[in-house]
Amino acid sequence: MAIIHRTTLSPSKYELLAAWLPAQSWFSGDPEQLEPIGAYRFDDPEGEVGLEGHLFTAGDATVYHVPLSYRGAELDDADEFVVGTMQHGVLGTRWAYDAIADPVYRAVLADAIVHGGRGSREYTQDAEGRTAEREPSVQVRGSGSGDGPVPELAAVHLTSEGAASIAETEFALLAVHRVVAVEAGDDPAGTLTLRGEWTGAVDALLASLRS
Repeated sequence: MAIIHRTTLSPSKYELLAAWLPAQSWFSGDPEQLEPIGAYRFDDPEGEVGLEGHLFTAGDATVYHVPLSYRGAELDDADEFVVGTMQHGVLGTRWAYDAIADPVYRAVLADAIVHGGRGSREYTQDAEGRTAEREPSVQVRGSGSGDGPVPELAAVHLTSEGAASIAETEFALLAVHRVVAVEAGDDPAGTLTLRGEWTGAVDALLASLRS
């Protein structure tokens, strides 16, 4: 269950992205024309790290995918993956990271892919503590059957390959697809995927896992 506080956030997530995106090799859009499509969230089993995948356009029809992790303290050995810091009206200072570099995101994403998992249920919470469920703007699901082992992805080699960010071990390769194939075909042999659905897309390829 993801709790979304109705409070201030400075700078906003999209202000952070607009400053960070021009330095990314896979981004060819206009950072001044970011248009959100929506987002999905995953739960951290420990309840400490916020996990949110953003889908947006940037001046044309290309759909970009940027998952972020939000932490209350800096992530060790991940300075090059910091997207920025924000002041949250309830939670205080939050460090936003490119989530492929966050071991919590990698573990939760791989589990969802292998076990056919879905995104978190989302609840908003106001200043008085009242909560209300809302429908996620992006629905995600893993293509796995639910009975396979999840590869260990705590210690990985991080790299980029075309429009994908790769986390690789000797035994597994996890890819976050930055430029989204909105109408992707079937999973390649030996590969499981995370697919997304939103208005105008029903089978978009967001991430893949080979092990």
